[in-house]
Amino acid sequence: MINMENFPKASKYWYMGKFYDWSELIIHPMSHGLHYGTIVFEGIRAYPTSKGTAVFRLPEHTNRFFYSAGVAKMVPPYDAAKVNDVIKQVVRENKLASCYIRPLFFYSYGNLGLVPKASPVEFLCSAWEWGAYLGENAGAGTSVYILPTRRIHHTQVDMKAKLGGLYMLSTIGGLEARAQGCDEALFLNIEGRVAEGPGENIFIVKNGVVKTNDRSESILEGITRTSILEIAADMGIKTAVGPITKADFLAADEAFFTGTAVEIIPVVKVIDGSDPKAGRREYTLGTGQAGALTAKLRARFFEAITGKVPRFKKWLTYVND
Repeated sequence: MINMENFPKASKYWYMGKFYDWSELIIHPMSHGLHYGTIVFEGIRAYPTSKGTAVFRLPEHTNRFFYSAGVAKMVPPYDAAKVNDVIKQVVRENKLASCYIRPLFFYSYGNLGLVPKASPVEFLCSAWEWGAYLGENAGAGTSVYILPTRRIHHTQVDMKAKLGGLYMLSTIGGLEARAQGCDEALFLNIEGRVAEGPGENIFIVKNGVVKTNDRSESILEGITRTSILEIAADMGIKTAVGPITKADFLAADEAFFTGTAVEIIPVVKVIDGSDPKAGRREYTLGTGQAGALTAKLRARFFEAITGKVPRFKKWLTYVND
């Protein structure tokens, strides 16, 4: 048996037409995606509601999944309707009320030249119970390390796509942040402005306005990010989208991360390592505690994803439908 510590309640995964036991390993070690990161993926969550388990914004995730496949020059083996059906099957098969879902297209076994001319695209999907991404206490506030390395630029790659190989940069950044004693990393872009976390978008709050940046700042415009902008507007909270300088970030009244894995988490402390010549500088954001607007948005977000806000039930796909 394999170690299940980090995949609680996972019992089976779906691969190319059938379910396999979680401990059954079947991907060939010479698969193209394993060697070059030639994969595209989505991270999706499902939540318990009064009508049963519901997947949050499934059509939007699936649309991006297939968009990413197009950027990677993939011809997927299934269409979007089949992928959506498989995702719901996987949640049901694992009897999960709340879970993280990982669909994946990858160039599989065939050849190991850089161009996967003999490697077909295959599809797998898995799900498991996954709690708070940055830890159970992250809701009280997290610390970030501003990295000296810059985010890949939006002129170099299509930032709307979730391309597996590019996430090696996120892995390195995340490890560096933790080596510096912080919970998470923060990238600046080539221009020196705030970009995003390794797997999260960033928001700041200043004078009652909730602000985030856009694709021109070298970010993935996340689905949770879009949801928070809509939730804030619905609550009558002023929002803005535009560049965020490092000075803006450090002078913010509040700041928070958003993302499927992280959900919505306040940022309260910063170590700035962006200029190695200047050394490390430490800052406290706002009061050093989770801010009031962040808390309101976080509470409303969790109400929305669990089906408690009628106008946002449009975001839910019930796995038993």
